[in-house]
Amino acid sequence: MNKLRIGLISFAHSHAFSYLNALLSIPEVEVAGIADEEKNRVQKVLDQHAIPYFADYRDLLKSDLDAVVICSENSRHAELTLAAAEAGKHILCEKPLGITVSEMEAMIEGCRRSGVQLMTAFPCRYIPAVVQAKEAIDRGEIGEIIAIKGTNRGSMPGGWFIDKKLSGGGAVFDHTVHVMDLMHWFLGAEVTEVFAYADTRFNDIEIDDAGMVHAKFDNGVFAVLDPSWSRKPVFPTWGDVTMEITGTKGVLSIDSFAQKNDVYSVQAGKAQWSYWGDNMDEYLVRGFVDALQKGEPVPISGEDGMKAAAVGLAAYESARRGEPVKL
Repeated sequence: MNKLRIGLISFAHSHAFSYLNALLSIPEVEVAGIADEEKNRVQKVLDQHAIPYFADYRDLLKSDLDAVVICSENSRHAELTLAAAEAGKHILCEKPLGITVSEMEAMIEGCRRSGVQLMTAFPCRYIPAVVQAKEAIDRGEIGEIIAIKGTNRGSMPGGWFIDKKLSGGGAVFDHTVHVMDLMHWFLGAEVTEVFAYADTRFNDIEIDDAGMVHAKFDNGVFAVLDPSWSRKPVFPTWGDVTMEITGTKGVLSIDSFAQKNDVYSVQAGKAQWSYWGDNMDEYLVRGFVDALQKGEPVPISGEDGMKAAAVGLAAYESARRGEPVKL
């Protein structure tokens, strides 16, 4: 079997480094190039792995590639995805898929028209606790789901994340999409109504860093999610992903990053978490690669990405209006 030739476009999002490491660990993959207008951002990996560099992503797309991984600022996802689709490359795009519903629809249609696959980067689907929860739900161990409570409370990332023109929104947008995708996945249902609050409570920034998102699904399930940038720099890790799922026969709790050791280091100057669980980013990338090699649909579609992001966008509309918003 020929190796898949995969390129990476932009390292603006730090997940790109993790995805690169995952690609380099897969024998069936050749990392065929990196495109980033800021060469200093990728110089270290270029030197370490002797990967071809392109200052302009268009030149990378002209090369002999099978697929690309896009980790740019959120506002550029649509531009880069449509260009890659037109060049005939399959795409793994960082979340959120886009910053408006119309551009996400255009991305999905552009990929369909070009006959390429579009996968949304939702690595939380590959967290061991999440996988086990999905299996338990599918076996009916907690009966019919009635309600879900979730959190995704992280650290304020700074940089372009707090520039709404580049990010599309603050913590409510950034941290709604991961857990909302899991809710969609667990339920096999879609959100019909959103009622939300968004504000700036924890950091001196001009974008929201806290909120509360309430969602009603078309199967009658209610959900509430706490998406925030409430973790300060002294916190042991970047944040959390938790869920409490209430069913007719029981309750299932998920603490996604519980597979860790507590480390108290004088050198570090603070407590740290040493995570020993499976690498969700690696499994995400492997899922993308396996689907392309087998000619199967990617496991997390562009439609999945759009559904999750649409809830985050509706949350802002609800917060502005002070009332529920229909999807």
